[in-house]
Amino acid sequence: MSNTDRRTFLQSAGLAGIASAMSSAAVAQGTPAHEKAKTEAPARKHSIRFSVIGLDHGHIYGMTEAVQRGGGKLVAVYGSDPKQIADFRARFGDVKVARSEDEILEDESIQLIAGAAIPDRRAPIGIRAMQAGKDYLADKPGITTLEQLAEVRKTVESTGRKFAIMYSERLEVRSAVYAGELIRQGAIGRVIQTVNLGPHRVNAPSRPAWFWDKARYGGILTDIGSHQADQFLYYTNSTQARVVAAQTGNLAHPDHPKFEDFGDMMISGSGGTGYVRVDWYTPDGLSTWGDGRLFVLGTEGYIELRKYINVASGLPGGNHLYIVDRKQARYIDCNDVALPFGPQFVTDIVERTQTAQDQKQALLAAELVLTAQKNATSPLLT
Repeated sequence: MSNTDRRTFLQSAGLAGIASAMSSAAVAQGTPAHEKAKTEAPARKHSIRFSVIGLDHGHIYGMTEAVQRGGGKLVAVYGSDPKQIADFRARFGDVKVARSEDEILEDESIQLIAGAAIPDRRAPIGIRAMQAGKDYLADKPGITTLEQLAEVRKTVESTGRKFAIMYSERLEVRSAVYAGELIRQGAIGRVIQTVNLGPHRVNAPSRPAWFWDKARYGGILTDIGSHQADQFLYYTNSTQARVVAAQTGNLAHPDHPKFEDFGDMMISGSGGTGYVRVDWYTPDGLSTWGDGRLFVLGTEGYIELRKYINVASGLPGGNHLYIVDRKQARYIDCNDVALPFGPQFVTDIVERTQTAQDQKQALLAAELVLTAQKNATSPLLT
């Protein structure tokens, strides 16, 4: 072997040894064991007829698919924009296009109406749906003012119908579903706090005019923050809660003065405390719309979710769950976890149960963000 080859070999061997030593040290220090979670969705028990009113947000596609997974038969659709109608039918087939909202509301065979209209119209449509004897599934935010909330609660009580809200960042995210299972099993003891970060990409050229108007979408805490309020209540099992403090501001979009691009809030509940931060600052360098994360602190451990991306980790895609308990640290790939909301929700509609979503909890989440939005102060740096 030449001196050059020997030098190269020794350098290579030395680097390999260093790498091996670093790997052993990482294991000794608790590098998470890798696991893959797999669950089965609840079986379909029933079939229902449902229709859609309002196509102003793309969330309606996921909502429709969830109800179909549960046994829902899509009967009709109504929207005011011909392109939205065409896109919806391209996705879901030759569904009947209703001539008006009333045509759907007056159809006694329809049991559920789902909708993603402009946010300030969602509650009024839902109230009319309940008064017509139907249940309602709204995109979030389902309610944009405290006055709307009072009317929704009054109508739920008087009609006995459901006003459900699709908090998809928990109900339709596999890692979030599995985190709920682990918490129910007592994997981290009693939950003490949640910290929930919800960054989003603004993608300004694609946004409609109502997106920039707080009067239409309700404000950043009402809109994005509703996801986080729902998760706080669910994971802490809080049946009562109050807003401790909240801030909102427009820090980077002066060309849209009615817009808010930052918000945070602190919450205290009967089952724990929570902190929420939401924003529209996702940089173009990220390969997805937001690096959403959830941290759940328990008395015997903690869970972290990296829902949509695991930055610079070498682990592709989303649905990453990390858990540390009294025994070890584990990484769990949750991409094979089933989504139970659809089957559970259809069963709830037929059997008048509340397995998929608790009605009081859904509206309490709305109350928290509406209260936070109303009382929010402005960050000093504005």
